[in-house]
Amino acid sequence: MSPEPAAVEEMSRVQLAVVESVAPHLRHNPYDSYRILRAAGPFVPGPHDTHLVTRHTEAQAILIDPRWSHAEEPELLHGDSEVELPGSFLWMEPPDHTRLRGLVGKAFTSRTITGLQERATQLVDELLTAILAEGEVDLLETLAYPVPLTLICELLGVPAEAHEQVRVMSAGIARGLDPDLLLSPEELAARTKAVHEFTAFFGDLVEQRRKAPRDDLITALVQAEEAGVRLTHTELIGTLLILVVAGHETSVNLIGNGVLALIREPGEFQRLRADPDLAGPAVDEVLRYDAPVHLTTRTARAEITVGDRTFAPGDAVIVLLGSANRDPDAFPEPDRFDLGRYLPGRRTERHLSFGLGLHYCLGAPLARMEMRKVLHAFGSRVTGLTLLAEPPYRPNVVVRGMSELHVRVEGR
Repeated sequence: MSPEPAAVEEMSRVQLAVVESVAPHLRHNPYDSYRILRAAGPFVPGPHDTHLVTRHTEAQAILIDPRWSHAEEPELLHGDSEVELPGSFLWMEPPDHTRLRGLVGKAFTSRTITGLQERATQLVDELLTAILAEGEVDLLETLAYPVPLTLICELLGVPAEAHEQVRVMSAGIARGLDPDLLLSPEELAARTKAVHEFTAFFGDLVEQRRKAPRDDLITALVQAEEAGVRLTHTELIGTLLILVVAGHETSVNLIGNGVLALIREPGEFQRLRADPDLAGPAVDEVLRYDAPVHLTTRTARAEITVGDRTFAPGDAVIVLLGSANRDPDAFPEPDRFDLGRYLPGRRTERHLSFGLGLHYCLGAPLARMEMRKVLHAFGSRVTGLTLLAEPPYRPNVVVRGMSELHVRVEGR
């Protein structure tokens, strides 16, 4: 018996939403597609025999369960690549993941991030002073890029004259994190070039630090030791790649998305102006409302039941973080930007933008600190924000963000 016309129409609508959720021309708003996918169920058939995980409960259950592996992501998304992205603990499972994350954690400590706070405050204030003097700017170029790029490069020990070179390499790699089937031959070639340049550039810095240690994160990573074992050269380069891309590209988008949300929700901007200390809990609402990272993958290592579906070993899922963060069953009025949503005392589900479990983002404290400094400065010093043109978006799916953000900024 043939399906009813209404059922066929609904199937077509869902299939279209799967495509549109990653369509470059809809990067400015994938949320309408996510709404359709959530309505279709917590698990929706995706590409390459995967299932898209659309809802918060199921996404959270998968991310926190160590029986779901992240190690297969390079094969899932980049199976036809001619060049491998350098190995990283990001795509490993215990025991290798435990060893490498422990080594990196010894270098990338909370004390390290705390030590950056004064420098971050100074940097944000200097940049904002220049922005206010200019009046009309591309906020990505004048604030969102310089803050995380400068901080991660200074933390690592990258010379100031090479910061722009790091930015160019990072951009090529960030686009290359998207599934290969979404990349043009030119973009694949750009990723290959960026990976080779990154490997050579940071390989030289690593060797320099071996010979002449300094007070920087590259030296700390070179010297980090766990049970007599240190990071290999390949592990070092892979770790640096993740620290740079995750510690830079994602924060650029987080800052840009947060400022854009303030512009489009002037009432919330006025709340921040009235109480700049709202910047702390506001960071989590920016992360929930318009996350810089929209998807991740997991592969079942055993037979696992999630909700009403049982997955066999080897079954793969694509967890739509951006969709889970807008799930109305988890967040009342999920499409409303509410700076007080995560105020102490309010019972609010945790967003999934930093992941959960074994692969919770190691750089989360740094990203939070950067965004908090920006929001506090805007609340304290900015009196007016005007969007001068609708911002264009980069085609990136995994690390999603704008390519420009032209605004008028007024203040004290």
